[in-house]
Amino acid sequence: MTASDQLYHIGFGPSDLPDGTDLVLLSGDPGRSELIAKEHLGAGTDLSRHRGLDSFLAHLPSGRPVICATSGMGAPSLSIVVNELVQVGARTIIRIGTSGSIQDHVEVGSVVIGSGALTNQGAANDIAPPEYPAAADPFLAVALAQAAERLGIANHVGTMASTDTFFEGQERSSSSANPHLIRRVRGMIDEYAGLGILNFEMEAGTLFKMGGVYGFAAGCVVGIIAQRTEDERVDLTEKDAAIDRAIQVAIAAADGWTR
Repeated sequence: MTASDQLYHIGFGPSDLPDGTDLVLLSGDPGRSELIAKEHLGAGTDLSRHRGLDSFLAHLPSGRPVICATSGMGAPSLSIVVNELVQVGARTIIRIGTSGSIQDHVEVGSVVIGSGALTNQGAANDIAPPEYPAAADPFLAVALAQAAERLGIANHVGTMASTDTFFEGQERSSSSANPHLIRRVRGMIDEYAGLGILNFEMEAGTLFKMGGVYGFAAGCVVGIIAQRTEDERVDLTEKDAAIDRAIQVAIAAADGWTR
């Protein structure tokens, strides 16, 4: 690897990858990226441990190489990582995350597959104007949904709400250091639920806009770890199982995916 080949934030470059490596499984948590590469896929190797944005090279069951990368928390960090992943050859990026449901029928432990996102994110507006649709690649969304069905995993496909903040932007007050929510976010859960939005998360909207503008296939599957119609807090008893299901869905979809 040469200094000119290595990307500044992700810490690796095209010369570190096998020819044809164009698929990324992207997680916010570096521990989850490592879990996917070294436990779910069995023999992942380190690409970079840099700035907490750890990346690993693994192979899908079919033998296809895949990057298991870390975006960090939130859209600004994700936008940097995704930009550099595209520079090293990424043409399909699937986000694997966690999320809180705002619909009674979207239960903790299930997964949500994003067809699009209502995007309250400053980073997304730097990519394209607010009117620009934040839409997942439709064929990739179908592939994720079909994978969930094959695996027998409870799933929902629809619109996510992507926010820049975990507390205020998702109408948390009792579990927050700041109980004084501004008018714009009060009643947000009821308003969004009435629009048919399924869940809150923090990255998909910007990823989807980047996919449209940059020309790669963007998808997102998240495990539901909180039921926001009942409680602000994460259900820690279900968290690991929900994440595991989202990982299974992403791997199964990616393994048969062609763009």
